[in-house]
Amino acid sequence: MRFLKITVLSACAGVLFSTSLSLAQTPAPAAPAAPTDKGAVSKACSDQANAKGLHGKTRKTFRAQCKKAGGKPS
Repeated sequence: MRFLKITVLSACAGVLFSTSLSLAQTPAPAAPAAPTDKGAVSKACSDQANAKGLHGKTRKTFRAQCKKAGGKPS
């Protein structure tokens, strides 16, 4: 009976040890190469549309194209 307890305990210890080693070796998730701030792009496009005095459908079309271009001035 004592031999069985020692065997079970050592097996559990081995599993815990190997699990902790495998968790310690997992790499950190990679950061995105070029993070884009969607809020800043949207704001830039809105500011450009305001400067051009666009309203309605033309404003909506302009903002859609602007956001696809990443908020670059046209």
